[in-house]
Amino acid sequence: MSVLISKFNEVLYSVLPITALVLILHFTLTPIDTPLLIRFVIGAVFIIMGLTIFLIGVDVGITPIGNTMGSTIAKTNKMRIVAIAGLILGFVISIAEPDLHILAGQVDSVTSGLISKSSIVVIVSAGIAALLSIGLVRIVFNFPLYKLLTVLYGIVFILALFTSPEFLAISFDASGATTGALTVPFILALAMGISKLKKDSKSSEEDSFGLVAIASAGAIISVMLMSIISKADKILGTLNYQEKTWTSIIEPFIHKLPIIAGESIIALLPILALFLVFQKISFKLSKTTIRKILFGILYTFLGLVLFLLGVNAGFMEVGSIIGYNLASFDNKGYVILIGAILGLVTILAEPAVHVLTHQIEDVTSGYIKRNVVMFTLSLGVGTAVALSITRIIVPEIQLWHYLLPGYIIAVAMTYLVPKLFVGIAFDSGGVASGPMTATFILAYAQGAAESIESANVLVDGFGIIAMVAMTPLIALQILGFIFKIKTKKGGLENDA
Repeated sequence: MSVLISKFNEVLYSVLPITALVLILHFTLTPIDTPLLIRFVIGAVFIIMGLTIFLIGVDVGITPIGNTMGSTIAKTNKMRIVAIAGLILGFVISIAEPDLHILAGQVDSVTSGLISKSSIVVIVSAGIAALLSIGLVRIVFNFPLYKLLTVLYGIVFILALFTSPEFLAISFDASGATTGALTVPFILALAMGISKLKKDSKSSEEDSFGLVAIASAGAIISVMLMSIISKADKILGTLNYQEKTWTSIIEPFIHKLPIIAGESIIALLPILALFLVFQKISFKLSKTTIRKILFGILYTFLGLVLFLLGVNAGFMEVGSIIGYNLASFDNKGYVILIGAILGLVTILAEPAVHVLTHQIEDVTSGYIKRNVVMFTLSLGVGTAVALSITRIIVPEIQLWHYLLPGYIIAVAMTYLVPKLFVGIAFDSGGVASGPMTATFILAYAQGAAESIESANVLVDGFGIIAMVAMTPLIALQILGFIFKIKTKKGGLENDA
């Protein structure tokens, strides 16, 4: 019961700021229709309930499965088995991620079926599988993370030269979409399971992070390769912005419930199947442990359904309306400022962010406080949204003007900051762009783009997830610098 209350309080304090901000905007700058406002409040309640149940489910079910699988794979001490397991797990987990299916559906829609949803899902999942396999081998063989990230982003920069602007946005967005509410806890647990077997505690600590970053780079590379091989210079089609407007309060929830429940079942079934297969072959866990894990998976399912229902039926439409109305003002400073504040508070409600920040605090035995990481992430995402809205307003600014220098700075910093922070920072980039960010903030940006004549809803809308995934890389490595300076000062004081 104490765990439930603790999780509930944590989630409540995370979701309240964005709810309060929307209510303040309703009574001041952007009034919202009463049915829509009521749906937003109901959505907030669903998000609080869902996120609480989801986090308990992850702790009880998903994390133990990932840890046990990681340990079992590492114990074989055979590179071939580690690599093959990485390929299978990476593909199965990625192909089940609901966020990836949402992004792939958008790509299918805007290209008028030229690039099918299934092709994006399969290609991205293949990229994730290949890089997850490489990431697991890296942990076993102690290959430095910063060197591997340099190679991977070097490949990304070269491929970017031959990739069309639209595909550039989609490829970076794909890396954010694949690291959703389900994938992140599993990959983090997998990394921890393998790294725990290391005798060197410092090495074990560092290697608990970075696997999400390596895997998400696979999504970027695979979509870019698809763009180059298919020789698609320009994506055809437009984004169908006008969606069905609901006048009923309850109807959207009833309409979306079976769809979301179905996606959540598809997302969790492969993990459940893998667990049962591993249990039969090598786990041999007790019946009590199995029962506990199965209940954990059930909680994860219920929490995920409630959370996504709250986001999709209650939050998204409000985001686009606020963005549209604020961008209609003569003073464009409003839409940038509110965007930055939304970025600051939306990240607090991301499920995977809670999982990552708790693991950071656990692995470092409280040395790196989760609140400090959360605050730094908020600043990074707030900056990302502000820069993205500025790009929508100023047509001369293109996405690569941000991404190219941003990733060069992020990769260069990996050579200077403590190695633990490199893994944490690059994992955080993927984690930040979860379902809350990819729905509410994406809707806000598309609303703003729809309102501004010079903006392209398709190009500007897709690029915002890429920005949200990039800025935490720099923000958290700056935090690493601060920790490095503090540690040195502490050492000097102790010597004195």
